[in-house]
Amino acid sequence: MKRSGILLITLLSLPLMATAQQGQITLDQDPGIEKLLEIYKKNLSEAGYFTIQVGFGNSSFAQELKTEAEVDFPQWRARIVFDSPTYRVQLGRFKTRLEAEREFLTVRKKYPGAILLRPE
Repeated sequence: MKRSGILLITLLSLPLMATAQQGQITLDQDPGIEKLLEIYKKNLSEAGYFTIQVGFGNSSFAQELKTEAEVDFPQWRARIVFDSPTYRVQLGRFKTRLEAEREFLTVRKKYPGAILLRPE
């Protein structure tokens, strides 16, 4: 008799437990969170690319090399990256290693000292 009473009470209370889980959640967050998420997404999209370094040296040499590389390869963006104590000139952003290696062969003809990099 005791067992049937406990079983009956348990069975009758199950529907009450199931409805107790319903509710509505309101999330209030700082508006700056959206801005941070956009910055994070932008950084993620820039990570994991390959680039070709055509040379390095002091500031004036790097600027000249960048200008020359922009003329030789206008389809890619050339940029100067400062890595103490030198300035490095890099070309392009390639998503896959295969794409980067194909273009690297072309760049290597003009700049024999070029190297293929995957910046961190």
